[in-house]
Amino acid sequence: MTTGSDPLGRGVAAIYDGTPGAFVWRTYDVPAIRAGERLVRVLGATVCGSDLHTWEGRRTCATPTILGHEIVGEIVASAPDCPVHDRRGRPLAIGSRVTWGIVAACGTCEPCRRHLPQKCRRGVKYGHERAEGRHLLTGGLAGHCLLAPGTEVVALDDALPLAVACPASCATATVAGAVAACGPLAGAVVGILGCGMLGLTAAAMVSAGGGTVIAVDPEPRRCARALRFGATRAVSPDDCAGAAAAIAPGGLDAVIEVSGRNAAFMAGVESLRVGGTIVLVGSVSPAPDVPVSLEGIVRRCLTIRGLHNYRPEDLVAAVEFLERHHRTHPFAELVSAWFPLGEVAAAFRAAADPAHVRVGITPEPFLPSETTDAPP
Repeated sequence: MTTGSDPLGRGVAAIYDGTPGAFVWRTYDVPAIRAGERLVRVLGATVCGSDLHTWEGRRTCATPTILGHEIVGEIVASAPDCPVHDRRGRPLAIGSRVTWGIVAACGTCEPCRRHLPQKCRRGVKYGHERAEGRHLLTGGLAGHCLLAPGTEVVALDDALPLAVACPASCATATVAGAVAACGPLAGAVVGILGCGMLGLTAAAMVSAGGGTVIAVDPEPRRCARALRFGATRAVSPDDCAGAAAAIAPGGLDAVIEVSGRNAAFMAGVESLRVGGTIVLVGSVSPAPDVPVSLEGIVRRCLTIRGLHNYRPEDLVAAVEFLERHHRTHPFAELVSAWFPLGEVAAAFRAAADPAHVRVGITPEPFLPSETTDAPP
């Protein structure tokens, strides 16, 4: 495998500098790799909700930065000490089509030792780092991404469409972790609160595992879509209690909350059976506290589990799930528009439209001298 010692050319990146609703362009020299690193050519990236919220100024991050963490790429250089196979034993060679974990973890700090590598104290988080030094190319809105030591890299089947594969490294892997936290699925009745990308993926995973899904969302179109992703019932929040009582009179075995709404959490807790579990995924922004009956949690033996990002094994589970089931449900349709990198601001504006579950961006074709994609 190449050590990346030869000049690899130049590329262009879309930089978010902290100005809401704008990007600036930056050209870069493609770096030679160092020990433990890989260089990938970005094939495509999808716009996650956190990317959009950052660009809109509703979420803070280190700037300047290259956004984008739902990425698929092709390995173009690997250091000699990099693993030559992924966890599944599949080759990681020049030309391999891959995705990778959202956090490159050191493996030795306290969170890593406690099996929370996504909270690594020395971690590199793709799509979130300040764009400087070895962390310049850590986002998907560029021609290349430099993978730091400790990055979990997973080879992808060639048959897996780009639209299906890109969300694996955020949405799908996070959901895989949430579904695993629910416990055994066979015969379980699971409520999924929110029918966006995460909720739809959760419905499909729970259904594939033998569970019954009640999907809840205030938007009728999103409810209708959930039925195509394995939900048995898809109802509005007002109808949630009735649907749950009809299907699971004793209460739901588990709830996955992906909407981030306080009211959804409260309804989810109330809907659980004795010994049930609620997994919180969507509450990633500050919100008012909620009143919870501690006595009720104790007497009903409930489990409340928070999940932020995911572990490496969740990414592997996500990829394997998509490889097996992406044709069972219309995952490829969820990325409903693709834009070249030169039209990145237009892509983000489209991503803000609720009609799109995901929007994709590909670096090709890109001609920086001919691109005048101005901020709105």
